[in-house]
Amino acid sequence: MRKSSLNPQAIPESYPPCFRPNTQQSSEQDVDKLDDQENEEDRIPVIDLRRIDLEKLEDACTEWGIFRLINHGIPLALLSKLHEHAVRVFEMGFESKQTLFGSIPTSALSYFWGTPALTPAGVALYKDSNDQKDRGIVNYNWVEGLNVPLSQPTHLQLDQHPLLRDLRILLGEYGVHQARVAKAIFGAITQNLKLREENECYLSPSTGQLRVYRYPKCFYDNPSKVWGMEVHTDSSVVTILNQYEVGGLQIHSEKDNAWIDVKPLPNTLLLHLGDMMQAISDDKYKSVKHRVKLHREMERISVGYFVFPEHDCMIRSSSYKPFTYSEFRAQVQQDVKTLGVKVGLSRFKPNRNF
Repeated sequence: MRKSSLNPQAIPESYPPCFRPNTQQSSEQDVDKLDDQENEEDRIPVIDLRRIDLEKLEDACTEWGIFRLINHGIPLALLSKLHEHAVRVFEMGFESKQTLFGSIPTSALSYFWGTPALTPAGVALYKDSNDQKDRGIVNYNWVEGLNVPLSQPTHLQLDQHPLLRDLRILLGEYGVHQARVAKAIFGAITQNLKLREENECYLSPSTGQLRVYRYPKCFYDNPSKVWGMEVHTDSSVVTILNQYEVGGLQIHSEKDNAWIDVKPLPNTLLLHLGDMMQAISDDKYKSVKHRVKLHREMERISVGYFVFPEHDCMIRSSSYKPFTYSEFRAQVQQDVKTLGVKVGLSRFKPNRNF
């Protein structure tokens, strides 16, 4: 891949080395396994959290798998402070970030880059390389991030790092709001799906985690060959995203067979359905395929909230063999390590052999 003519001296030292010029980056990332027609106009449905329209919500879940949330009740001041602190943490030198986060238990707060796949302990997960020729050559996702399990206490011993301490406190406050929003939406969805009370374990706020992502500027002349995040679905029940001012998120519309740019809109959140919701709904709702494209001139910051079933909760579906979320997660981790990709729900189809 031909390198950009941008001045190398302008490269932030906060970027992981593989995101800087003169770094070998594969140009063979086969992201578009789907037909990639010209992007459609953003027609994402809008749901008002103050007065949820069940019929409108049903249409959004069935036809789209994603919708915008307005009147979500999260203070704008909190969103602004969270963004400001996240930017300042990411702007630290890469080596300083590695040293700092290396001193913190990954199960409580971890830093990762080059992949969105993490182990349950918060450690970055890459494909195993058994071929000596391929060792050290990785098709990185052009992203770095922070992973915060919300089940962990916010009062980590971070007095020597007030910026990180304050960010962790803000994330804890933000997580409370996200859990509230997720429970409200899931409650409405259970009405539409007519789920029974014994299925309460399908959404467990104790499993909630936050991911703060930074997508660096791309220093290549052809950034379309490098992706912030490749095509994937989330393993969650629901994911709630705040993408701030800079776009890049694209979702795939199956009915239009086209990619749609999801534009950032002020004071709105995006909620999209994950694999667990698809299984719970017997494939009535779809786990939306999405990806993140890069910008040459702008960095993108986003914050995602992911919530799952209880780890030992049995997911029973007419479309899949019974499985617990723990079993699903273990299978995803194994596939990422051995195949380099997530296979997902297909692993649990009846009479499906791999």
